Amino acid sequence: MPEVTDERFIPFSLQHGLIALGGFIAIAICVVAGRRRGTPERVARALLTFITLGSYAVSQWAWSQVPSEVSLDNLVPFHLCDIASFIAGFALITRRRTLILLTYFWGLAGTLQGIATPALDFAPPHPVAIAFFLQHFSVIAAAVYFPAAEGWRLAEPWWHEPLKAFAWLNVYVVFAVLANGLLGTNFGFLAAKPTTPSLLDHLGPHPYYIIWLEIIALVLFALLSLPVRKGHRGSP
Repeated sequence: MPEVTDERFIPFSLQHGLIALGGFIAIAICVVAGRRRGTPERVARALLTFITLGSYAVSQWAWSQVPSEVSLDNLVPFHLCDIASFIAGFALITRRRTLILLTYFWGLAGTLQGIATPALDFAPPHPVAIAFFLQHFSVIAAAVYFPAAEGWRLAEPWWHEPLKAFAWLNVYVVFAVLANGLLGTNFGFLAAKPTTPSLLDHLGPHPYYIIWLEIIALVLFALLSLPVRKGHRGSP
């Protein structure tokens, strides 16, 4: 088991860059394997399914190593990336269109931001850091896997499904705000900004940054729609 240390994670450091590079190389390998029919495809899909669905258990084990830091925020899987991880796993199993849709848009518009500016205090090899990156990279891998390896594309009219994903995102926002009010939590960072540097630092005070997040999400969903419109080249 990795030694538990008090070393703090430093965003935009060499370590951060190497972790990101390694994660994206792993994603590329999954996509290449997924495009090869037969055993490579089955292994890639099974591995992604196992990690996305198992990441919560790994996270709980990781937090058990630092009981003084445990709270409802890291005990209850109600951050957007936690839910996206479960959705991605079931999307890989069931291939249900709505689940794939949410995996793609939430994974690339939301979870990717978690890699760019991790809300993370501990540095690898701390178990919490390992669990964090394992979960986030697996969701991003699943989000890329569906269009790049399986040729998933938006249904026509192309704008309908991004709006559907945006509507479901706002359903999450409503429930997260209610949970935060009742439990004193900060799910989705909708009650307060993270203590670590993030995009939210540039979007004004609470609650106004939530409005900007809505606008940014809508713009990102529109941009992410472009490479997955029907007729776009790149299908396997």
